Amino acid sequence: QVQLVESGGGLVQAGGSLRLSCAASGRTFSNYAMGWFRQAPGKERVIVAAINWSGGSTYYTDSVKGRFTISRDNAKNTVYLQMNSLKPEDTAVYYCAADTSWNIMRGVSSRRDYWGQGTQVTVSS
Repeated sequence: QVQLVESGGGLVQAGGSLRLSCAASGRTFSNYAMGWFRQAPGKERVIVAAINWSGGSTYYTDSVKGRFTISRDNAKNTVYLQMNSLKPEDTAVYYCAADTSWNIMRGVSSRRDYWGQGTQVTVSS
């Protein structure tokens, strides 16, 4: 089992920044690809960014490219999402996920090995 706990969400004005953190415990963190997803009210959960086990490969959905940065610290068992130039449309609950497969992490399936409980991000206009 892997437990994932997100933190860092909150209320920010448009143009502002937030950094989300996801702390993992349980099995070996470096065995897992990690991802950040978000779900806005009335919408499906979608991938925002992902990072492979070493941090050498990353993926971003088009709407956040150039604004968000995903990173990980395997020594601290933590993955981060730095969010800059935030927009009201970034408002959502943000979830951290872990999966042993890099392909599955970036894929369209809604299934991942483990999920966190989510953290709310609200961007005011």
